[in-house]
Amino acid sequence: MTDPTADVPKPDDRYTSRRLILRLWRGYLRRHMPMMALAMLFMVIEGSTLGLLSYMLMPLFDRVFVGQEAGAAWWVGGIILALFLTRAVTLMASRTILTRVAQVSSTEMQVDLVRHLLTLDARFFQRNAPGSLIERVQGDTVAVQGVWRTIVTGASRDIVALAGLLTVALLIDVVWTLAALFAVPLLVAPVALAQRYIRRKTAQMREEAALRATRLDEIFHGILPIKLNRMEEYQTGRFRKIVDRIVRAEVKITVSGTSVPAMIDIVSGLGFFLVVLLGAADIAAGDRSVGEFMSFFTAMALCFQPLRRLGLLTGAWQTAAASLERLYRLFDTPAEILPPARPRPPPAGMPDIVFENVHFAYESAPVLRGLDFRAEAGRTTALVGPSGAGKSTVFALLTRLEEPQSGRITLGGVDVAEMAFADLRAMFSAVTQDAALFDETLRENILLGGNAPAPDRLQAVLDAARVSDFLPRLPQGLDTRVGPRGSALSGGQRQRVAIARALMRDAPVLLLDEATSALDTRSEQLVQAALDRLSRNRTTLVIAHRLSTVRNADRILVMDQGRVAAAGTHAELLAGGGLYAQLCRLQFDRDPES
Repeated sequence: MTDPTADVPKPDDRYTSRRLILRLWRGYLRRHMPMMALAMLFMVIEGSTLGLLSYMLMPLFDRVFVGQEAGAAWWVGGIILALFLTRAVTLMASRTILTRVAQVSSTEMQVDLVRHLLTLDARFFQRNAPGSLIERVQGDTVAVQGVWRTIVTGASRDIVALAGLLTVALLIDVVWTLAALFAVPLLVAPVALAQRYIRRKTAQMREEAALRATRLDEIFHGILPIKLNRMEEYQTGRFRKIVDRIVRAEVKITVSGTSVPAMIDIVSGLGFFLVVLLGAADIAAGDRSVGEFMSFFTAMALCFQPLRRLGLLTGAWQTAAASLERLYRLFDTPAEILPPARPRPPPAGMPDIVFENVHFAYESAPVLRGLDFRAEAGRTTALVGPSGAGKSTVFALLTRLEEPQSGRITLGGVDVAEMAFADLRAMFSAVTQDAALFDETLRENILLGGNAPAPDRLQAVLDAARVSDFLPRLPQGLDTRVGPRGSALSGGQRQRVAIARALMRDAPVLLLDEATSALDTRSEQLVQAALDRLSRNRTTLVIAHRLSTVRNADRILVMDQGRVAAAGTHAELLAGGGLYAQLCRLQFDRDPES
């Protein structure tokens, strides 16, 4: 059985609490310093009112209740009322400001993290499931947001309140104060152990939360095969195991976190027991008044409440630190494929494509073994061959989604490794078999964030891609949402939208990857006609398993085991026998439509 905590990051000096706080401060909180300073001022005022409230009990008992001074009741009561009003106002002001700072800084972190993730290579996303990354961007930043607001509140209000209350207690009687706090040093070792345990269990729990998000992502995206294969109970059981582990981890974290305030309560009880004994003796002897004892007792009672909250904050910080460590580990993940320091300008016009002795392997599995070929400018070159021959890898290397271990790839004579990413990828329009669409409107899926074109150009694109054929049947035309991954459209319609997208880019190189492989005969004919129009006056590179779709290619490259095994036209390759003729024979015998 796989250990669900096996991927929990090991301790690293880069992610100590001190360094995490410094990075959070420098990266996101320092810019909000004026607002945070104002919030802290309000919390200092709020915290200081507790000490004043406890101090006011002395005149309340000695002058109003015992001394029966009627006039003193007005000013003592007025001061107490003013203190409560001050607490109410400062509480609302500080919470409002801190909530805004926490929300804004959390949002900034989410945006920065998404921006960083989009710079990483395709292989990173092969190794990390979408659900796990969603949990990092969403779950971890939200966890930091809530805990950080609590920590800032406690670190200012409760520390000030604690200092004020202890001051009042010391002013009344130093011996009573020392008696009340004598056992506090005993908490140091248990608190340190609890902190380490909480951080470790929180890290495990966040990993389980990532697994939960991944499982949900796979369930919802695979809902059709789940239903068709009657896997509902199986998937529910797998999900249940994950959430059960999360529950156990949460319970352990809660028990550990509350153990600190629980120990503080025990220490408080011992301290109050001694104070009652000492206070009773001093009052009986006439050394202290009832008002002094009530003021001291109230100060100490109020003192232990912020002390308990500060004890809870030790666990809260470890929870935040675990999420911060996960976030900064992701921020510190570098891109493996880097842009050139001094990029060269892209070639002008229609470029040719040249692979020179290119070697590439996924991990330790060789894919390309010295690939050499030239795709001539303005012509259509097809790549065919058995699965695993390296055809799709050619597209990944050409667009620098992957990097070859050796060899050279040029576009119009310019090495693709010497071009800026934006310039390189602007050279390509791509239509793939999955035709990935976003859950946006049809218009947004065609424009992909670009400026709105002139109406006549947009209409020409829609007509050329045959989108106009089904557009009148959509309820809101171009403003109809296409659903998650384009699920509101048929396969042929999605392909035509992808072709319209490629036409709108109007790039000099066209990449077609199995663009018609999953379509029925009628849809394939429509899409193929649109692709033929799209490929005119462009350098076109085609990957196809259905050989009937590349019969008219200017040149066909037959790939086998990472090399070009043969090259020529359809007729030449068929006449020459070999692998291409074998593939044609197998396919045409199996598929009469090919």
